[in-house]
Amino acid sequence: MATALVALLAAFTIGACGGDDDGKGSGSRADLPQGSEPVDLDPADFTTRIDNPYRPMPVGSRRVYRSTDSEGTVQRVEVKVTPRTKRIANGIHARVVRDMVIEDGELVEAGYDWYAQDSAGAVWYLGEEVKEYEDGKAKATSSWQAGVDGAQPGIVMAAKPQPGLTYRQMHYAGKEEDRAEVLSVDERAEAPAGYFTDVVTIKDSSPLEPKVREYKLFARGVGLVRAFEVAGGSGHEELLGYSKGR
Repeated sequence: MATALVALLAAFTIGACGGDDDGKGSGSRADLPQGSEPVDLDPADFTTRIDNPYRPMPVGSRRVYRSTDSEGTVQRVEVKVTPRTKRIANGIHARVVRDMVIEDGELVEAGYDWYAQDSAGAVWYLGEEVKEYEDGKAKATSSWQAGVDGAQPGIVMAAKPQPGLTYRQMHYAGKEEDRAEVLSVDERAEAPAGYFTDVVTIKDSSPLEPKVREYKLFARGVGLVRAFEVAGGSGHEELLGYSKGR
């Protein structure tokens, strides 16, 4: 893990110094949403069939992760792409993805995320609904949805990720303001689920938690395979197994 971290820190330096891309297309910086800027999206430009190579979401696909926080608490995270769709307030139909977090055999969190892919191949994050559980009972619910209460959608994977690209992943003022920067597109990563090459490495950050930085590694045809905090904590996540669905 230490070797991988050194490599990723080097990749960050390279990515941070990369020149701006002024080209067109949803893989260029010029077309990616930034900060809190509003976007006007055409529902006709979106599909619930998500086949971006680094963030594929075929119906029925399933991924299982082991997540360990800075205090050493271990959780099992199960992510499944459902056949369901949801019409978001801005008119876009989104694919519904189900998340479950299990700790010591008990459900502690369950939620739904909503995604859609634009015609160029970028994957947009359109909202979520999350419930926290204690002793088998829901104790808190949080949600945001693009087009509601000023919330703006963002991108979770560019159509053509390249070092130096920056974009917001969502913006719900004061609650969800995640940002992303592509550091590298040619890393290698190992997880319990396998060994992967041509991995895209993305740095996650948020102005709401300015001291926290996390690196996420995405493998072609699979999606997220590893994630780990490099500032503000020592938590990490690794892919245990996955099935591709249909």
